[in-house]
Amino acid sequence: MEGGNSPSLQLQQLPLATAAVSVQPHTDSFSYKENLIGALLAIFGHLVSSIALNLQKYSHIRLAGSKDPRAYFRTKTWWSGLLLLVLGELGVFSSYAFAPLSLIVPLSAVSVVASAIIGIIFIKEKWKPKEFLRRYVLSFIGCGLAVVGTYLLVTFGPNSHEKMTAENITRHLVSWPFLLYMLVEIIVFCLLLYFYKERNANYIVIILLLVALLGSMTVVTVKAVAGMMLVSIQGTLQLDSPIFYIMLVCMIATAVYQATFLAQASQLYDSAQISGIGYILSTTAAISAGATFYLDFMGEDVLHICMFALGCLIAFLGVFLITRNRKKPVPFEPYISMDAMPGMQNMHDKGIAVQPELKASFSYGALENNDSMPEIYTPATLPIVQEQHGPKGVSAPPYRVLEHSKKE
Repeated sequence: MEGGNSPSLQLQQLPLATAAVSVQPHTDSFSYKENLIGALLAIFGHLVSSIALNLQKYSHIRLAGSKDPRAYFRTKTWWSGLLLLVLGELGVFSSYAFAPLSLIVPLSAVSVVASAIIGIIFIKEKWKPKEFLRRYVLSFIGCGLAVVGTYLLVTFGPNSHEKMTAENITRHLVSWPFLLYMLVEIIVFCLLLYFYKERNANYIVIILLLVALLGSMTVVTVKAVAGMMLVSIQGTLQLDSPIFYIMLVCMIATAVYQATFLAQASQLYDSAQISGIGYILSTTAAISAGATFYLDFMGEDVLHICMFALGCLIAFLGVFLITRNRKKPVPFEPYISMDAMPGMQNMHDKGIAVQPELKASFSYGALENNDSMPEIYTPATLPIVQEQHGPKGVSAPPYRVLEHSKKE
């Protein structure tokens, strides 16, 4: 009879149903709750880090504009910034333990938005009125786009949640998609490093691509370390596994080399360019690494993936507008413009050269600011010459200019 066979059939199907449930231990509501916790921690961490960096910048500016002989590390402002920076980095680090990697990484746009707003209000950066449209309006549009992109990222972020146990991390580490990804990344990294070191290709894209590839491995290891620490705090000890220390060493090594390449890029290019291009490249590489290693988008529907990609593109555009219109430093003028001096306009009108070019021979009035010079040049002296009268009673000029060449 059909009714008598149904209980046995249900008993046979019970273990299969239990096994299917164990694959996804989190419900959708709880997954969204974990995403929200991780996103809020990341936003808080990036916001506090931006405040900390600007606070330290304010400390340096204040010391430079005063006669205070103290070093910057002896001021309370600088130490307050350092403590806030540590707190912000801890917030970002802990966010990786709750939310997927592909969700946390793009939220670093919050730091760019915060730095742009704090730079106007806190540091009191001033722009000329004629540049209001090009700087203020586009920067505010960029901030708005970054906020919209952040909202889309949090709303449509991946919901893949997996306990960061040593067994799971080891299984992901030896999976063929990640091994293939690592092979391609190592080949690309070696090629870029060859062109950068051997061919002197000091392009900003090449340097920041090296930073992005290292950063993708940094965030992968950061999530593994933070996740294993969270699982250990919850009661299942993971700190005695060798994979934890392997990930920890890789995290420190990649972070150090990443900082080295960033320091080299900051010596060659403006910080605004580094922030904008670096954010786009690093976020793209990190999302690719997270999708390959942790399978962040496994099981997601096409709509969520497309909306998440749209949020990334909007955040990229917002950061590009903010960094594109950031105030650039004005280079130091090595001499006073003769246009501002009375009586010099007629000399310019007649085509008489008053100031020599910086790359020409050294003479009075132009101080060549070049750190590669082996010696320090001094301005030409103006010795006093005794007044002498010519045969017709015309007095000679009391001063004469002694020109110095670079050899002297």
